[in-house]
Amino acid sequence: MTALDPIIHAPARLQIAATLAHLPPGDSLTFTRLQKELSMTAGNLSTHVQKLENAGYVEVTKTYERRTPVTYLSLSPTGRIALETYTRRMREILEKGSS
Repeated sequence: MTALDPIIHAPARLQIAATLAHLPPGDSLTFTRLQKELSMTAGNLSTHVQKLENAGYVEVTKTYERRTPVTYLSLSPTGRIALETYTRRMREILEKGSS
């Protein structure tokens, strides 16, 4: 039996990965938009994004629009695979539990 990925398993990180997975590959959301979508504090979101980034699941791009810094977040190909694997594994656990 394969264990669940502890990086994605944390509820906040699962929400982040799932939200970013709804974007087409290559698209991104601003940090601020994701923060509003998930109703998270900037500090909490930042902590969880950093863990996902360190695992290679989220790509972070920092840029400027005019003179204002903007951070864009996207799910990496590795992150998409990890989320799909996590989802498949969770379904297996739920199906086995209902048998």
